[in-house]
Amino acid sequence: MTLVMNRDLAVLQGAFVLADKLCLPSSLSSLQKADWSRVAHPVLEALKDICRQEELSSHPTTTNVSWIKKVVCVVWLKLLARETGEDVETSWRENPFFALQNGLPEVNHVVLLELLKSMEAAQIFANFLLYLPQAQICAELARLVEHMKSSPIGEDDVRLFTEVWWELWKGRDEKMMGGEDGIETMFARQFSHLSSKSSRVSPQAAKRLKLDPSDLPASSPTTDVLYILLHALKDIKDHLSSTDLCLQALSICLDAFYTNFLISEAVILPPKEKLHILSKVISIRERNGEKLSPELIRETLSDLHASHTPAQFQSSRMKLGEALKIITGLAQFWQSSGLLTTCDDTNPSFAAFKLVQSVQRVLTALEKIEVPETLTENVDLEAEKSMLRGLLESLAFLSIENTPEVNARVTTIIISHRLDDYQNLALLFASEESLAVCDEHWMECLEKNQAAFQQCDTLIKLTSALMRKLHSKSVNESQCRKLMKVVADIFTALSLKDKNKVLTAMMRLSSRGFFGCSVPSAVNDRFEQELNMAFNCIVQGGGGVSQSNLNTAVSLVARVAFQNPEAALRACCHSAVFNKHGFALIAKILQQLPGLTGPGERKDEAQSEEEDRQEAMESVAEGKDAVRGGSLLCSCLQEMMKNKPLSASEKEQFLKYLGLLMMPVMAVEGEERKQSFLPPQEVVNMFVLPNLSSVGQSCFDIELSLQLLHTALSVDIQEADSSSHWVLHCSPFPLLYVLAELDSQSLRCWEKLPEGTVHHWSMETKELLAVVLTTLGKVVGAEVAAAPSTWSRPLFWLYNKMEGLDWTVRFHLKPVWGEHFKNEVPSSLLTVCDLPEQEWSGLDLPQYGPGTGLLAWMECCSISDSLQSTMLSHLSLDQRRLDHVRMFSKGLLVALTQTLPWCSVSQWARLLRVLRELITSGRLHVPFSLEYVDYLPLLDLRRFSSELRLSVLLLRVLQLLCGSSCSDWLSAYGWAHVGRLYAYAVREMINSTRAKLPLPSSGALTVPASPKTPAPGDSNPSCSSIKSPKLSRDSEKGPKQEECSPLKSKESQVEKEESVPSQEVLFVLSQLFCHVQHIQVMMPGGQCEPLFLSSLEILSHYEAIMAAFPDSSSALESDNTRHFFSTITDNLENQEMKAVLQQKIAQLVSSAA
Repeated sequence: MTLVMNRDLAVLQGAFVLADKLCLPSSLSSLQKADWSRVAHPVLEALKDICRQEELSSHPTTTNVSWIKKVVCVVWLKLLARETGEDVETSWRENPFFALQNGLPEVNHVVLLELLKSMEAAQIFANFLLYLPQAQICAELARLVEHMKSSPIGEDDVRLFTEVWWELWKGRDEKMMGGEDGIETMFARQFSHLSSKSSRVSPQAAKRLKLDPSDLPASSPTTDVLYILLHALKDIKDHLSSTDLCLQALSICLDAFYTNFLISEAVILPPKEKLHILSKVISIRERNGEKLSPELIRETLSDLHASHTPAQFQSSRMKLGEALKIITGLAQFWQSSGLLTTCDDTNPSFAAFKLVQSVQRVLTALEKIEVPETLTENVDLEAEKSMLRGLLESLAFLSIENTPEVNARVTTIIISHRLDDYQNLALLFASEESLAVCDEHWMECLEKNQAAFQQCDTLIKLTSALMRKLHSKSVNESQCRKLMKVVADIFTALSLKDKNKVLTAMMRLSSRGFFGCSVPSAVNDRFEQELNMAFNCIVQGGGGVSQSNLNTAVSLVARVAFQNPEAALRACCHSAVFNKHGFALIAKILQQLPGLTGPGERKDEAQSEEEDRQEAMESVAEGKDAVRGGSLLCSCLQEMMKNKPLSASEKEQFLKYLGLLMMPVMAVEGEERKQSFLPPQEVVNMFVLPNLSSVGQSCFDIELSLQLLHTALSVDIQEADSSSHWVLHCSPFPLLYVLAELDSQSLRCWEKLPEGTVHHWSMETKELLAVVLTTLGKVVGAEVAAAPSTWSRPLFWLYNKMEGLDWTVRFHLKPVWGEHFKNEVPSSLLTVCDLPEQEWSGLDLPQYGPGTGLLAWMECCSISDSLQSTMLSHLSLDQRRLDHVRMFSKGLLVALTQTLPWCSVSQWARLLRVLRELITSGRLHVPFSLEYVDYLPLLDLRRFSSELRLSVLLLRVLQLLCGSSCSDWLSAYGWAHVGRLYAYAVREMINSTRAKLPLPSSGALTVPASPKTPAPGDSNPSCSSIKSPKLSRDSEKGPKQEECSPLKSKESQVEKEESVPSQEVLFVLSQLFCHVQHIQVMMPGGQCEPLFLSSLEILSHYEAIMAAFPDSSSALESDNTRHFFSTITDNLENQEMKAVLQQKIAQLVSSAA
């Protein structure tokens, strides 16, 4: 930045030239202090004229200050240039002030200092000084003191001195600085250049110029700023003749003393105390004719900051005692001169108020600290303190009471103009009811300065204030609506992390937010409209949203949740459950808003675990479930389910919704660990424990509760290493007993239930129950194993309670029992199984009499894989005794018949594995009879013997089950379940059979005899669908050799064709088809859809194999098969099934025909 000459600069130069002429026969370079009044008029008039014209601009004050800064800077540099002998040849290129500076006549320090005094530019002078190194500051202060002491000494000299002192203590005025290109920085660079050619000033405040000591004036004895200032004031104390100036000077001395010797770090005043002081200062200054303005408050804040911040000019020469003695000496001198008498009480002096504050600070600090004797040599500290107390008493005047109106006006200006500490005062503004007396100003400030209130604590206080207004007796509807909108807008502008903090605070205040009590209908209607609009936007947006749309949806939900958390969560639940696919989006939104879960109160880990155990034990002793209060979301879901029964699809959405909310996610970036929006223990406590009762609950409740419990147990929660599993918060032992009791009831689910029984068990529910019981048992078992002595009491309680339940249930809880108890089974099982006595013991059960050992053995095999392995390995059977094998096979047939109807799918799968193992090992004898064959097929069926024998065994089982002695065992639901289990077994047998003959892909059906495509009659491509090793080697000999040996190739194809068991597979499938049809005809109703579908599946595989291997069935054989299958199908009662099957049978035509 370079100063460019213009009219104003030319006028200013002319004024200085005229002033220089007025000095004749002398000049401005030798001007004396007494002569300034004679020559100052042209310069001051020129400045007034320039500033008067600038007042017409938009920023008159700023422009005037800028002009005064330029004048001070140029005059000072002109003075320094003369002293250092600046080279004009280089100056015009390097000096940005050259144009104005070169046009001025030579001046001395009297001109500079008198100009400062006339322009009241103490602040500007101090700001320039602060850009210099301390040594140079001391030198310039010494010149100022010397000038002040020179004759004549007036009060304006002293006032300039004290003002410069205090401005130095206040530090740089950041508002007046211009940055890198500011005039202060330019001044510092040029000052450095002129003072020392080898040293440069950095633009930063921390890097200051270091001058050569020879540059310092000879009159400066020290570089201690405080020493210079205090001694200067001491020297001229008798020249102060006004009370106001004495009070001001003494206050500055005390503040300088306090910030130099009594504090080591800034004293942070509480906002309330700061506002109290500010309001008093403003009240006093208004009484003295000053007008409240941002500049007045900024100045007061700056004074307050300087009085409570350690001085940047720490004293190096003076000690505490010496400084204090000088100050008290000044006070005594002026007090004895009658200059410290305060004004009348009606118009208290601002200087007196400041002095009172200063004295109180010093006295308080001196009382608190222990001053070393080395700092108070030759000084009686107690006497000095006593003198200050006396001074304080003499300064007492009528206390100024703060009014809410003044507090509100001061706070409003600070917030509106973003003055120092405005955010803390905004917090005070929001929380102090007294500041809200003038509602119009309060509302206007809040509405215009929303950004100042975008802090969590501030918004929470505002929220409380709004709730008080809404719930007060006299409610202004218009004002409340306006205020609610402003507060909601402030909330919306917060970051997601801060939004969650505020939501947590709101949940602590009221789960219904602003609507916790009755509010005006207009306010409620506006909120309902906003709530509906928000969720309409979310629903219309659909599930597949981008990240930006998700952020918008989160912001919408957060805004309405801030106003009424309960209503927002109720709307979330409704949208998640009743809007198709809405659960995923709503879950994503809520996972971003963990603040809606409410405040989390964390206990000490050890104490928490002990309380959990104690609670669990008390629940056991009392025989009840300890149900804890759940979250607001769970309450909303419960209310929704009570009001409207859920359909099957809505139940599914409900389960997925809660499953997603239980999944741990990183809600906000920067969190240490993932957290669930809805902890699994809350779901279990709210939806599972109350509903898992054996009496008085619907099947829907139990089924839904089991599904929720299964989902909760499947959630992977990051537990701390030292913390217990969350399930211990859910009364685990009573829960295990209830589940075991339900499992025991479900074991005979097809039996006729007594009157009044509510439960109707589906096999899916039974299987889910077993899975949940086993999973929960593993979790609790791990906790018991970690602290067995702690859990011994509830463990024995649970084991004793199991005596009244079915014996098989205990095996699901094997992880809980550990090594504490033996495996108890019916005594009859021990007759067919050699089990070690150390681990197994018998039970005398009336329903398990002689001959029921294999029944108990089969039931054990179906419970778990590990138990199945134990039963197979310890089975007592002498295979060398044929009569034993026959008796075992017959007994197993009966046991399987008794077990089959009550098996779940997983249990049935285990039993099928057992049957295959027994058949393969030869322990189970199942003769295969040709009931559906008119002639003996010349086939090798040995590799399919397991499938054929298993199919025949199941046929015999179903024949027994459908016989007259067992036909009344099952209900229609039971028979349908048996059909599903048999269809499952058929599907397994089909898959096992097909695995031995994989169907060739379309590209592998032809093995060419030559590179050329053969004629259709040359070979049968299907006969060589699978390559044998011999064929592969032959194919590597090359085309010529293959063409020379067509007979050999033909023989290879025939040999391969004979090795493919396609005919055997067709035979096995035909037997399976006949067995399925036989059983479908036998079963009550004859309309079992799973068996019908199994028949269709068999026919489809049969057709595919015939197409892939045409020579596996001749035309005559195909015709016989179709006739045979149709004859069997004729026995079906259902005409639609019969028609579909016969249509499928008609398609079984061999491609070889």
